[in-house]
Amino acid sequence: MSTVTEHNKIADHPGPVARKAEAPTTLTEAAPRTLGLLDQFGFWGNLGVSLFGLTTASTVMYAVLDKPLPVAGTILALVVGTLLGGAILGISLMLGARNGVPAMVLLRGVLGAKASYLPTALNVLQNLGWGTFEIVLIAESLRSVVHDNLPRWLCVLIAGAITTALTIRPLGSIRVLRKYVTALVVLATVVLAIGLLNRPIPHVAGSSWGGFWLGVDAVVAVSISWVPLGADYSRHSRTERAAFLGGFVGYGATQIACYLVGLIALLQVLADPSKIFDLYLSLPLGTIALVILILRETDQSFANTYSTALSIQNLRPHWDRRVLSVAIGTLITLAALKIQIGDYYNFLALIGAVFVPMSGVLVAAWVRTRGDGLDFSETAPTRPGMLTAWLAGFISYQLLNPGLLAHWSSFWSRIGDALHTTGHVWLSASVTSFVLALLVALPFAGNRPGTKRGNGKLDDEDQVALKP
Repeated sequence: MSTVTEHNKIADHPGPVARKAEAPTTLTEAAPRTLGLLDQFGFWGNLGVSLFGLTTASTVMYAVLDKPLPVAGTILALVVGTLLGGAILGISLMLGARNGVPAMVLLRGVLGAKASYLPTALNVLQNLGWGTFEIVLIAESLRSVVHDNLPRWLCVLIAGAITTALTIRPLGSIRVLRKYVTALVVLATVVLAIGLLNRPIPHVAGSSWGGFWLGVDAVVAVSISWVPLGADYSRHSRTERAAFLGGFVGYGATQIACYLVGLIALLQVLADPSKIFDLYLSLPLGTIALVILILRETDQSFANTYSTALSIQNLRPHWDRRVLSVAIGTLITLAALKIQIGDYYNFLALIGAVFVPMSGVLVAAWVRTRGDGLDFSETAPTRPGMLTAWLAGFISYQLLNPGLLAHWSSFWSRIGDALHTTGHVWLSASVTSFVLALLVALPFAGNRPGTKRGNGKLDDEDQVALKP
């Protein structure tokens, strides 16, 4: 009996072995199917709540800097953007659950083995950057809670140590999150919401609906940023349905709740948004709630660290993900000690834009094949049509939203001005690039003639093909 068949049997009849099984150490081993619906809800629901969401609702309301969205428009943008992004995330999770492979290996079947190395490299850069950013955010938030009575370096080391420890036994960490952390996160969010709603909410003057789609754009981008990581976790899902619902419902519901709390807080500190943490701390039980959310934030840095290791395994399948995870956790912790994020955020936003049209290409593959018959071997042929669709989507994104990265932004702004593609606040770069990539990819997304159709899961032959 093949390794995958054994794991599928365990998944169909879960028992003690299934509950205790851990993620494989190399890419040449099959992924155990041990995560049920509650595990998926717990994991993605926790990822939907973030300090980033609690402090940056302004990215939605003030998508157009001088004309903020009205409160109703901001809430609608949050809901629409989350539904769109959540559906795309959910489909990518279904592909991972159906095939039992990590996210970057999925791209072998969509783009070709060699072609998958480019998004893999970009995903490594993205995850390293976001992992560092999260540790800095955790450390600074923790210092705010203790009124700077702890040195920054100690807060960084605490965040880095917890992050790295979680990556050693990732499936165990996800189960701990579901059992013990999720309920505390819900309670903490409710505490903050009640405290904020007991205060008067100021009126927003000079608002306009003109930036609605730019606000949607910002929310979609946050949801889709998880697509290059999603299958790393959904490959362990017992069913495709559980994977989809975890991403669409679990992540979507908590992201909306988190941003709504952040929006209410923003309205109360519009005069000085830097005081938002002081506001949270001043609420009844606010300090306890914020401490819970700060410590929980390590699941974000954990996801970035672990997925960096799995992305590297797409290039080096036999490398041990535990060694990689410890090395990566150490690297981003050291980086957080030295680096001030600053303009690096703009670089991360640019890399994130790469994966919006990539999501369109992935969805096209799902529409045409439902993930069946994709070739995940190291000899998977390059698919030029799918690469063209990805490139077309990326170019359209840059023409509509050149971003803020020096030199790169000015280059695309000049082209966009010449083509009259910039300055249209009603047009979403994320939605446009996603739809364009999807439509261009559809004719090329079917299985090649003669391709063996099946459930897409790795069998013994595939295991050998993955080995170097």
